[in-house]
Amino acid sequence: MPLFGELFISELLKKPVLDPKGDELGRLKDFVVIKGDPLPRVSALILEEKKKRYVLEWENVGIFNKRIISSKVYAPRVEPYEPSEDIFLIVRDIFDKQIVDADGAKVVRVNDVQLEGINNDACVNGVDVGLRGILRRLGIERKTDKFYQFIGKSLPQNIINWGFIQPLEPRLSKISLNIPRQMISALHPADIADIISKIPQDQGIALVKGLDPNVAAETLPELDPDIQKAIIENIDKDYATDVVERMPPDEAADLIADLENDKAQELLESIEEEEAQDIQELLAHEEDTAGGLMTNEFIAYPPDMQVQEAIEKFRTDAHDVEIIYYIYIVEGEKLIGVASLKDLLLSAPNISLSEIMQTKIKSVSPETDQQIVAETISKYNMLAIPVLDEDEDLLGIVTIDDVIEILLPPSSRKKRRSV
Repeated sequence: MPLFGELFISELLKKPVLDPKGDELGRLKDFVVIKGDPLPRVSALILEEKKKRYVLEWENVGIFNKRIISSKVYAPRVEPYEPSEDIFLIVRDIFDKQIVDADGAKVVRVNDVQLEGINNDACVNGVDVGLRGILRRLGIERKTDKFYQFIGKSLPQNIINWGFIQPLEPRLSKISLNIPRQMISALHPADIADIISKIPQDQGIALVKGLDPNVAAETLPELDPDIQKAIIENIDKDYATDVVERMPPDEAADLIADLENDKAQELLESIEEEEAQDIQELLAHEEDTAGGLMTNEFIAYPPDMQVQEAIEKFRTDAHDVEIIYYIYIVEGEKLIGVASLKDLLLSAPNISLSEIMQTKIKSVSPETDQQIVAETISKYNMLAIPVLDEDEDLLGIVTIDDVIEILLPPSSRKKRRSV
């Protein structure tokens, strides 16, 4: 029995289903869905009559449209329905569930489900996440549509094709949906974090588990510290290690500082020794100081290095550093000058870095209060400020990205970690 055109589930619910004599078998309550190619398809209708439920197999459905739904079998042949968690139902398992609208980089709610006739099957074609879906379920879509036309506007359609849906409800995964994780991974980390922040914690953890470790490493720092902690504590140790190793040391230190001591120690012991040492150095500083804000990832070269050599070395070294604004000139560990990338690129290739470096350097100590760090960066229009110890050795840098939230009004700031 072919289904012609497109139908919405809310248009069909509670409609009577008639047997060949025209007697009512029951009212339509839900739809059983199974995996199909290319789309999930309806395998049976769930009917309700006098608070009892029955199954009408799709092969026994005669007419199926908005006006009439009929059965090829009579009432005695309709099988009783016993609720089961193993089958997939449209109303129970899709309606009002959260999904990712990857195109809009946000979490939306399913207001209705669209069916489409393919050959002899009724297939799940898409979901309505817009106002029309809500109005349709309330039974006032047509009236509202006429009102919009009267005032010269149109009521927008907001249908997401089923092939582009990333479900967040674990139950949905049971029908083996063919949904590329690349759709989520391709979003900006801040957008992914925004999605994770708006869904239940267990779903957020499940979403992170499916991300590429590089993407997860960029996404975690965008999240509230409590959410970061919950994710790291509930994902596989090897995956957590992989993610933390790919995070900038300052971000990784912030994350590890929030973990329970046992978990933090376990994670530090599992990551590579060099990365662990960088993180532990940062953990030694108080959070609201320059030492707590700084990263120990920076590029430093000796003063006698020629510009051409520095440029060639920079091409290799820059891959391992998250943000680069300046080249730091050091003798041993002692900072003696700074050169911007512009200075480096515009200088003659055969002169030394000592000839292009700026020696009047604004710096802070590891103990400098974060507010003073932010004010100093702002006052001197700096993109990064070096952090020096009492011997003027370069310990790290604080970038403008690290202090931007301190300069924002309180209502715009992220929640910061506590030590």
